[in-house]
Amino acid sequence: MKQVLILLFSLMVTSCLLAQPPQKWTSSQIYEAVQKLNFLGSVLYVAAHPDDENTRLIAYMSNHIKARTAYLSLTRGSGGQNLIGPEISALLGVIRTQELLAARRVDGGEQFFSRAKDFGYSKHPDETHNIWDKDSVLADVVWTIRNFKPDVIINRFDHRTPGRTHGHHTSSAMLSLEAFEKSNDPNSYSYQLNSTEIWQPKRIFFNTSWWFYGSQKKFKKADKSNMLHFDVGVYYPQKGLSNNELAAIASSQHLCQGFGRLTTRGTQKEYVEFLKGDPPKNNDIFDGIDTTWNRLKGGNSIATILKEVENNFNFKDPSIHLPQLIAAYKHIENLENKHWKNIKKTQILKIIEACAGLYLEATTPNPTATPNTKIKLHIEALNRSNAAITLTSITSQIDGMTFDKTLVLPFNQKQSFSEQITLKNIDYSTPYWLSKKGTLGMYKVEHMDWIGQPETPRPVQVDFDLIINGTPITISKHAVYRYSEPDKGEMYKPFEIIPEVSVSMSNKVYIFEDGQPKDIEVTIKASGSAISGFVSMEHPKGWRIYPEKQKVEITNKGDEKKLIFTIIPPENQSEGYLKPMILVHGKTYSKELVDINYAHIPFQTVLLHSTSKVVRLDIKKRGKNIAYIEGAGDTVAQSLENIGYHITTILPENISEETLAGFDAVVLGIRAYNIIEDLKFKQKYLFDFVANGGNMIVQYNKNKGLKTTTLAPYELRLSKDRVTDENAKVRILEPSHELLNYPNKITNKDFEGWTQERGLYFPDKWGKEFTPLLAFSDKGEKAKKGSLLVAKYGKGHYIYTGLSFFREFPAGVSGAYRLFANMLSMGKKDTIINKKTPH
Repeated sequence: MKQVLILLFSLMVTSCLLAQPPQKWTSSQIYEAVQKLNFLGSVLYVAAHPDDENTRLIAYMSNHIKARTAYLSLTRGSGGQNLIGPEISALLGVIRTQELLAARRVDGGEQFFSRAKDFGYSKHPDETHNIWDKDSVLADVVWTIRNFKPDVIINRFDHRTPGRTHGHHTSSAMLSLEAFEKSNDPNSYSYQLNSTEIWQPKRIFFNTSWWFYGSQKKFKKADKSNMLHFDVGVYYPQKGLSNNELAAIASSQHLCQGFGRLTTRGTQKEYVEFLKGDPPKNNDIFDGIDTTWNRLKGGNSIATILKEVENNFNFKDPSIHLPQLIAAYKHIENLENKHWKNIKKTQILKIIEACAGLYLEATTPNPTATPNTKIKLHIEALNRSNAAITLTSITSQIDGMTFDKTLVLPFNQKQSFSEQITLKNIDYSTPYWLSKKGTLGMYKVEHMDWIGQPETPRPVQVDFDLIINGTPITISKHAVYRYSEPDKGEMYKPFEIIPEVSVSMSNKVYIFEDGQPKDIEVTIKASGSAISGFVSMEHPKGWRIYPEKQKVEITNKGDEKKLIFTIIPPENQSEGYLKPMILVHGKTYSKELVDINYAHIPFQTVLLHSTSKVVRLDIKKRGKNIAYIEGAGDTVAQSLENIGYHITTILPENISEETLAGFDAVVLGIRAYNIIEDLKFKQKYLFDFVANGGNMIVQYNKNKGLKTTTLAPYELRLSKDRVTDENAKVRILEPSHELLNYPNKITNKDFEGWTQERGLYFPDKWGKEFTPLLAFSDKGEKAKKGSLLVAKYGKGHYIYTGLSFFREFPAGVSGAYRLFANMLSMGKKDTIINKKTPH
């Protein structure tokens, strides 16, 4: 296991990712890079979400075939759930973007995106295309094809099965097939041709499998005459891993989706079905495509040099090949084909750098800085080969400053120095797709050249101008922050440009259950020094703020100051948004700075509009003390605290009769029965709690991967039933039921303004003891009645709900709060509560 982890780390650092440790290639990795340098073919894999990609096939194409391979994920996965933390929506999309990049660092692929948002589950591509703006997403696919120029496209999903799987999935295949034709049409999205050129891929495939046929038996009998197949279990001695082991490690980067998995090995077949283009004449995906240097004018001379390097590669001393590599570099510089020139120039520069043992780094004294300030760059240059190398100058791309050096780099003698640059005309560091407000289905991106890119380009970059064996060569590096931690050792962070001051509020939603005012804490963080200004608050009409503005002064960079504003709600039900604003040095700041810090992805800094929703809610409650058992990263507990409940989080292993005593209700977080092993041993205590008069509320769980099948004291079977239309008409099945009437009268108005969906994974079978209370459906489907089930058990009530409270609460949906309050209040109409204090 230790060897696998070491190897994984080695693999991860071989690809240049911002704020990752510098590349430190082994001889084997240099040799593999030379092999890829000598292959001139490319594959684009297309699907809809992070985790849709077949890492086995991507790894195979990249590592066995040696093709330039990329994955185009139409979305960033922001509509899903998060199993590792509280981030959802936009922030979840940032995490999943980085997890895709982590996967590509392992399997060797590249990563692209469209501007489409993951707005949640969709049952048909018609709905998907309407919400996405089909033409814009199609334009992005065409844009990616024209820029990446794949010889072959492989779709993950079948374009011929609308309505049979996720609408995003089918849409990805349909759009890919349409883009296959349009990418070569100069009349299609002609504005793109100012920056790129038309391109026609040779052929397009569908990556089929037994799953699409319903069973392995059916797939075995299927006609495969139109399919190619590959053994993706091939073994790589230089890696010490088989391709499917490598692929499993790549897939395991999707941790927020619970994709950590065991590695597999041995023969394993993958199939691709030919769809369109020039059909291959044999079992070769690149049949008829010249993937050698001969496909380029002037490529013969390059091939002669580089094939010699590949065939006689010196693993003991790769620097022996520097004269040949530099000669090939000169030829590449003279290629007429700009596309392949740029690709191969980038590849060979990395190989030259690795063969020379060059260590080139530009580090900053702090992880952040503000625009228009001066910073020091610490430069380190080291030549660990016998090649004659001179550092002639360095140039800062941000301000154009060039520093002449003419430093000879002797063997293994470090040269280091510092220079000062000015951060002028520079944008803040934040995911570019979140900078402007988009629509429900689309991100807004103003820089066309950024469309499709996985990350915002880092502007602080240093060009190292070198002469290697008499040849001028420039190698560029992004500035990074390098530091150490006592328990972790050397660490890297990206160097970020952030506002002089940022502002945030403690909650994203504030619920006012009556007309009483609330104090709201506003935090101001200084990223510059000597901050002096005024803080005010935009607010909805009818709401009052006291005081109207407050003075803030912060002396030191990095310090924070907290201010209290009193919010006075209107008498009647109302909602809107608060927006704190800081006026400093004549400029208004209103952004919140959010850090995302997980060990498996680089540190992320995100700037979001600092707003919080305020809701004057007509709500009544019974019961006060609630036990909460956390599930997969929801914020329901905090939301319930926001409306006045006393929440105690109980660890699953501590569930007992004693720990539950004194609570009015116990609530289980989303997917608790999917992720908490201990729950199958604790059901007795939970059911006894209900029998003794408590309420137990179980939020949605997936129907597969349950830790126990005994979710309830009565028969209860989960399914994949869901209603994705958040505006689906609601039919109240039992209008007189206590849960819908006490202490709040629930009507159809309470289901207005819901977000993303009504709910998911509803039960489709339950015992006679349960009463279904609601029914709704997506267009053209039968009504689903399993979203909210309640049963009397002993003196208490067991409630199962697949309604998406975990989405509605953060959105401040008032009806969701009122309905949940009724669930917690069940059976407490005429009883005295809270006699005991919870343990």
